[in-house]
Amino acid sequence: MLKEFKEFAMKGNVLDLAVGFIIGAAFGKIVASLVSDIIMPPIGLILGKVDFSNLFLNLSANGKSYASLAEAKAAGAPTLNYGVFLNNIVDFLIVAFVVFLLVRMVNRWNRPAPVTAAPATKECPYCASAIPLKARRCPNCTSELPA
Repeated sequence: MLKEFKEFAMKGNVLDLAVGFIIGAAFGKIVASLVSDIIMPPIGLILGKVDFSNLFLNLSANGKSYASLAEAKAAGAPTLNYGVFLNNIVDFLIVAFVVFLLVRMVNRWNRPAPVTAAPATKECPYCASAIPLKARRCPNCTSELPA
C-alpha cells in the first residue's frame, strides 16, 4: 500500500497540484498585503482618513461603544466587520484579474495552428495552367497527365 501511495504521489498531476497550491497560498499572502498595505491606505486617505480594516458595526445589546475592532474583539462584543469584508472583496478581485490574465496568456500560447485548406487544383506539367486535382487530361493543352 505504501508503494502504491508513493507511485500516486509522484505522478505529475499530483505534484503539479501541490506546487500550485503552495504558490497560490504564497500569492494570496502577497495580494492580501498589497490590498491592506498599499491599495487601501491611499483610498482611505482620499475618503477622509478611513482605515477599512477597522470599520465595524457593534452588535452588542449593552450599547457600549468601542474605539477599534481590536478593542471590541478583546471585550468579546459581537461585531459586523464590513471593513475586513471590503478588503477581502478587493483581494478577490485582484486575484481573479491576475488569474484571468494568466489563463488568457496560456490560451494564446496554446492556440492551435491555423488549418490550411488542401489545394483544390494542381499545375499542368506541360502548359503550367491550374487544373482540378482529379483531372486526367489538361483542359487547356489537352495533354494526358501522369498519374
